[in-house]
Amino acid sequence: MLLSGVLYVGRDAAHRRLIDTLDRGESLPFDIKGQTLYYMGPSPAPPGKVIGSAGPTTSKRMDAYTPRLLAAGLKGMVGKGVRSLEVKEAIKQYKAVYFAAVGGAGALISKTIVKVDIVAYPELGPEAILRLEVKDFPVTVINDIYGVDLYIEGKRQYSLA
Repeated sequence: MLLSGVLYVGRDAAHRRLIDTLDRGESLPFDIKGQTLYYMGPSPAPPGKVIGSAGPTTSKRMDAYTPRLLAAGLKGMVGKGVRSLEVKEAIKQYKAVYFAAVGGAGALISKTIVKVDIVAYPELGPEAILRLEVKDFPVTVINDIYGVDLYIEGKRQYSLA
């Protein structure tokens, strides 16, 4: 599947701050309702590029924060690796989707990013929240609103062959 539109980037430190903001009853620095978060470790942009390598990071590190963000309206996440049972249940409950991007393909993925803006927490450097505009960003649906887990289903189908 190819995504085009807006993705927000957020990793561990940004997730902690988002949850702290929600705990204080304050508004998040961007409207999370209906949005997709990309768990990405960006590298500095080389001359003439909008971003450097932009590969996915391990999603499990965000699992402690994810159900709360889904409850706040988040609808999609992009990363790599399996999600916890709690996150998969929250994905079903809040009708969200977890996509996987190909690990190790950060240079290729960066070619799909057409614009980058810092949205919040610039002092976090590479962990700041970014707003990306993407065109034909390659992902695979791993967990959907029905509880399907492609990592489990794929192994099951392969073992039956």
